[in-house]
Amino acid sequence: MNTISKEERIKGAFFGSIVADALCLGSHYEYDAQKIYKAYGEKPIEKFMSPGEMMGGQTHGIGWGERNYHPGKKAGGTTDYGDYNILVLEYLAKVSDTVEPLSVAKMIPHWMKRLENGWGSWICTMTKETYSQVRQGFEVEHLGGISNAMAIRHVAAHAYYDTEKEVVDAARKTMFTHKNIHALGGGEFFARVTHRVINGETPRDAIESVGVQMGGFFEEKVAQAIAKVQEATDKNTALSKEKFADDLALTSMARLWDIGRSEPIKVGKASPTEGTLPGAVYFILKYAQDENALKNALSANAMVGGDNASRGIAIGMVLGAYKGVDAIPHAWRETLDEWQYCEDLLNKLPLLRQN
Repeated sequence: MNTISKEERIKGAFFGSIVADALCLGSHYEYDAQKIYKAYGEKPIEKFMSPGEMMGGQTHGIGWGERNYHPGKKAGGTTDYGDYNILVLEYLAKVSDTVEPLSVAKMIPHWMKRLENGWGSWICTMTKETYSQVRQGFEVEHLGGISNAMAIRHVAAHAYYDTEKEVVDAARKTMFTHKNIHALGGGEFFARVTHRVINGETPRDAIESVGVQMGGFFEEKVAQAIAKVQEATDKNTALSKEKFADDLALTSMARLWDIGRSEPIKVGKASPTEGTLPGAVYFILKYAQDENALKNALSANAMVGGDNASRGIAIGMVLGAYKGVDAIPHAWRETLDEWQYCEDLLNKLPLLRQN
């Protein structure tokens, strides 16, 4: 019998995503899974790490050089993906007295203030480009760049809007820095899946039904991920016997991304939606039935590296909705920098507010 309340699912979605992101801070943009494994004592990550902690003080991404992408952060903090979700939560809490469609124009002043006052994390190229556009007076409908990177920022909207249509609208609008159809569609995909899981569907059923509904690229990526999960969990396959099976699974689903540096990066572990979407679906479905599904999936995702934070938001959001907020390990709740701050804001939103 399922006794997880809708409120617990909503909170699970939000905090699952933020915890997933924080677990990736130490290895974000490190593309060598074996290096991460050695740095973390040859075992899955169990606690939050500061940027590059245990790996020489900075992340050393293959093809990306030696760089600390989040210089203002420490263990228990979040990457830019988590920061964006907290930013949207702050905005929704400010307008929580009336439920209305999300307004990018109204949110932009808060977005600019946050960027200008100790952001502390990596500021992505699309954010920089959009910030410049706003300063130049661009109309809201013309903002954004062409990046195909998936950046889910709307998780708090699940506590604000009660319908799937409204949540999807918020998902697309919070990615106002992007114009690419796959990037926007990736956010929509996981908004729909999470909404359905919050309302009682299993992750597998929700993922398959949304894939069919959205069709084309999205249906193909879902099918690709499901096939890879089957391969990785079939004891008769070579992949299932590999020590770094999750790492190989993600890279095997992608083309090489030759970006003109010393070593090409496989898109399965990088930011483009063509890799992050099936990668996130892979972790969700592979670990969904584990006794400690949320913990195991989030740890495994962090250990693979690459743009693990982008995948982490989606994985944590869906499995957090599935298992509820109480599935998050107590130690992670206690050491996440902004847990209480975010919980206070979440409790102001319409679906969680105590009237």
